[in-house]
Amino acid sequence: MLAKIYRPAKNAMQSGKAGAKKWRLEFVLSDAPRPDVLMGWISGADTNEQVRIEFDDKDAAIAFARTHAIPHQVIDTPEPARQIKSYSDNFAFRRREPWSH
Repeated sequence: MLAKIYRPAKNAMQSGKAGAKKWRLEFVLSDAPRPDVLMGWISGADTNEQVRIEFDDKDAAIAFARTHAIPHQVIDTPEPARQIKSYSDNFAFRRREPWSH
């Protein structure tokens, strides 16, 4: 029952980073999901895959996993470099490529 601790990516449908600053602990699937014979839905016998716990920082998530003796793996993703651009930069004289339709 291995758990992974990571910071989820920001929502692609929004420009803000509301949920991207928290750390999440979730369990890795132990068995592959399989289709249900009667309904055809995908299901699995492992209920730990439904557990997702969010923490304010990485150290709190690691402390929780160690306290409850959960083997864990920390996945660090680098903070993306933010490029601040304005609409007027499309028409700037210093632009390397000429602007056209």
